[in-house]
Amino acid sequence: MAWQVKLTATARKNLDKLDKQIALRITKFLRERIATLDDPRSSGKALSGSVFCSYWRYRVGDYRIICDIQDGELCVLVIDVGNRKEVYD
Repeated sequence: MAWQVKLTATARKNLDKLDKQIALRITKFLRERIATLDDPRSSGKALSGSVFCSYWRYRVGDYRIICDIQDGELCVLVIDVGNRKEVYD
C-alpha cells in the first residue's frame, strides 16, 4: 500500500528556504522511506501536548518533519519542516 505525501503551503515555503542539499535529502526521505511504508507511524514518533497531540514527527539529521497522517485518504500531510530548534515554536 503506497501513501501519498502532500505538503502544506507553509511546509513548502519552509522547505524552499532550506539549503538545496538538505531539501533534497528531506524530499527523498519522504518519497522513498515514508510513502512506501504500509504504516507510516512505524518510523515516526507521536507528538504530545495540546497543540501537537494528533501529529507525528520524522527526524532527518537536525531537521524535523511534522505530519498529520490521514488514514482515510492514505495521505501523509506535511505540516511543517525545519531545524529541530525552531520547528516546534
